[in-house]
Amino acid sequence: MAQVKPMRADARRNYDRLLEEAAAAFAEHGERASLDDIAKRAGVGSGTLYRHFPTRQALLEAVYVDAIDAIAVRADELAAELAPGEALVEWMNELAAGMIQVRGLKALLGSAMADGGAEVLARCGSSVKEAAVRLVGEAQREGTLRGDVEPIEVLRLAHGVASASELGGGDAVHIRRYLSLLTEGLRA
Repeated sequence: MAQVKPMRADARRNYDRLLEEAAAAFAEHGERASLDDIAKRAGVGSGTLYRHFPTRQALLEAVYVDAIDAIAVRADELAAELAPGEALVEWMNELAAGMIQVRGLKALLGSAMADGGAEVLARCGSSVKEAAVRLVGEAQREGTLRGDVEPIEVLRLAHGVASASELGGGDAVHIRRYLSLLTEGLRA
């Protein structure tokens, strides 16, 4: 098995800037955002973009993985700061908002949630699945979440809340209200 060389510091900075600018461009323009524009916004040449991301699909996937991983990391931060039930609701809020912020993320996660099962959860990102499992388990042990709620259901509900919020105006402004209405039915 070949070892992967770690990126030089400047290459890592370029990679991170490209991801950040690509996320912003995809949020503004959807998946067809100009790759040349993304490179310019990141302060690098097109060649640098293509060295890191040989295709548009590779860049899209990297942006989605980065967003999903950030949402998963946020679960642990919230679990350390809040009571389990509160952490779960706040995480669902941030997950739903993230689905709206990165156009296509909701659709990507939504199609993954439609079928259920281990394979589908892997497609939506094992880090998000693991975060949902941890938060749901902690809230159930605390007694603030019904014992029959499954992590996949929480992920599907966050997807539904994101969709409802978009129908209500296209942004994340309604998410907290919809989650409040929803979570009353999830309480033990």
